[in-house]
Order: sequence, then C-alpha cells, then structure tokens
Amino acid sequence: MIDWQRIDSVFLDMDGTLLDLHFDNHFWLEHVPKRYAEARGLAPEVAKDQLLARYRDVEGTLEWYCVDHWSRELGLDIALLKKEVEHLIAVHPHVLDFLEALERRGKRRVLVTNAHQKALALKLARTRLGGHLDRVICSHELKVAKESPGFWSLVQAIEPFDIERTLFIDDSTSVLRAARDYGFRWLMAVVEPDSKGPRRAVADFPAIAHFGDLLAGLHAD
Repeated sequence: MIDWQRIDSVFLDMDGTLLDLHFDNHFWLEHVPKRYAEARGLAPEVAKDQLLARYRDVEGTLEWYCVDHWSRELGLDIALLKKEVEHLIAVHPHVLDFLEALERRGKRRVLVTNAHQKALALKLARTRLGGHLDRVICSHELKVAKESPGFWSLVQAIEPFDIERTLFIDDSTSVLRAARDYGFRWLMAVVEPDSKGPRRAVADFPAIAHFGDLLAGLHAD
C-alpha cells in the first residue's frame, strides 16, 4: 500500500495508534466517573451520564485533551488519577518493530499528539517509546488541536516536511481529514485502536489493523 521509496518522514499519532486506546477509554469512561461519583456522592451511572455530556461539549477541542482543564472542571487531580491505572498503558503489537524498521530505512519518525504534556510524559516514561522517535510534537505547545485547520501550518514552521513525501498515521478520521485538507499525499488509518473494542469501519482512507500490516512492505523495498 505504501511506496516507501517515496517516503522521507512518518508522522505518528500516539493514543490509539502507537498505544492501545484501552487505557484512555477505561480512564475516561470508567475510572474518572468512579472517582467523580465518590467525590460528589453520586450514583455511578449518574456520574457517568453527567461526565459524558461534559465530554461531548468540548470533544475535538484542545480542552478535551487537557489534563489541567479537567482537573479544574471536575475538582479532581486528573494526572494523579492516571497514575492509578497506568498499568493499563500498553504499546500496540509490532509498533517497536515498525519504528526500528523505519530507522534502518532512514525515515524520520515524528510523534504528533493531542495528548497533554502531563499525559505524554507519563506514557513515554511507561513505554520507553521516546527512544524510538526522532521528535515529539505536542498540540498543547502549539495551542491548537490536530483537528483544527491551522495545525499543520504550525507544525511546518517547527518541523519542515514535504507533504508529498510524508506518511501520517492516526486512528481519528477527523484528524486525518484535516491532514488531507492540508494536502498530505500519504495517509493511513488504524482500525483497531482499542484492543478491547470492535474494529472500526473506515471508508475514506487506507487502513491497517496493526503495524505488522506494514512491515512486509517496509522490509521488501
């Protein structure tokens, strides 16, 4: 699916792409509602309903991904709560093999994530992924989410790249659409972001279930 001789750089999402989205789904849909219910004296199902409505209000914005925003909004130490379930943080199958294969082929490996700096630090420390990346770009440092129209221009200013020779892999179709609108030639979706969840149907982009799907082609060129 990919002509690796025409690729210089690979931009990679983190949550749901390199890392199993099960951690984040469990955290926001189960763990935070549980702690919120305990703090407010609410029934668990009531707490969850309240939180889901608040999540939807800011979904796709920088606030949705911001640890500090939710700590203020909910009166909870979100960074501390993440540490309570950090054992669930896991790298997807074949990711390290893929990153090492990219290095051998001389491809630049850039993590581009909406994760807040505190969540990013926790996950990189837990997984040791940082040693397999050439650069990490956090949308919070650019003050705009990946879904936003101006995001990739800001990335271009600090990490110059050729949109005709850069592959971008993400599990979010809204993020991929924004990248396509910017002009990316090579885009790839991940259809199994959560190992405990169902496979997603993606019609608009080439897609992989895991990075093993790309290894054969990467080794063959």
